[in-house]
Amino acid sequence: MRPGKSRIEIVDIARGIALVAMAIYHFTWDLDFFGYLDPGTSVTGGWKIFARSIASSFLFLVGVSLFLAHAKAFRARPFFRRLAQIAGSAAAITLVTYFLFPDSFIFFGILHNITLASLLGVLALRLPIPILLVLAVAIVAAPHYVHASFLDHPLFWWTGLSTNVPASNDYIPIFPWFGAVLLGIAAAKAADSSGLLARLAEIRPGNRVPLLGATGRHSLMFYLLHQPVLISCVWLFAQVMPPDRGPAFLQACTAQCIPQRGEAFCRAYCGCVLDDATAQGRRDDIFIVEPDEETRAWLESLVRQCVTENNE
Repeated sequence: MRPGKSRIEIVDIARGIALVAMAIYHFTWDLDFFGYLDPGTSVTGGWKIFARSIASSFLFLVGVSLFLAHAKAFRARPFFRRLAQIAGSAAAITLVTYFLFPDSFIFFGILHNITLASLLGVLALRLPIPILLVLAVAIVAAPHYVHASFLDHPLFWWTGLSTNVPASNDYIPIFPWFGAVLLGIAAAKAADSSGLLARLAEIRPGNRVPLLGATGRHSLMFYLLHQPVLISCVWLFAQVMPPDRGPAFLQACTAQCIPQRGEAFCRAYCGCVLDDATAQGRRDDIFIVEPDEETRAWLESLVRQCVTENNE
């Protein structure tokens, strides 16, 4: 909010819409993770585009908000108080996801990005609009053109310019995503100089969509709470109605097998493994990541049997 100005409710509502869209995507990711959707549904195709659109819009609004709050005068106390909250939340997410998902924990997600982007964005507030636009384009394009071996070191994974970044459930590096923040600052500056911000401040749609406005005003709280709530709900549902993981197993097994054997063999072989495990009442055992010795021996015997049957 600009000093001396009334709060622009449309910005809060836009932020609320972005957060609701983010919750929809995360719910889809949860269904994918628990096996209710085809493997990879939430990270491919239209859902991948949807996720990137949400992140872009959210970071764009970060830029708009930075301008609204600090364009006339930098308000150090509220800025650093808010920054500390976001940075602390980002650190907490890293810690929690490291224990829950050690192979894909969040080391530089959207809150990490917002923390650094807020610092960089404040420094960019006084830049002219053309310079902001040029910088935004350069930052978006940089991952396609900037390459250097030293950038592959883990210390530089946050940049987005590394080529060996490990898997992460939420990876939003500075390049190219800081470009969206700069575009938000440029758009807010243009809207301010044209008088559009003043006109938007007079529009009061908050009474018609109070929940969206409230969500936008308390965006950090919503962000931190929505995913634990959603994933807990899906987990509880899975205890009552477990997903059928058979199709996911067949898809993954066949995809892994085809590079070594023909498609016909792989489909028959994978179907054999699933059918025999089901018939023996041990279907769940084929999904164990780290089986014990007895289960490993059983799996090896099952695999040998199915290979022999389908080689005949």
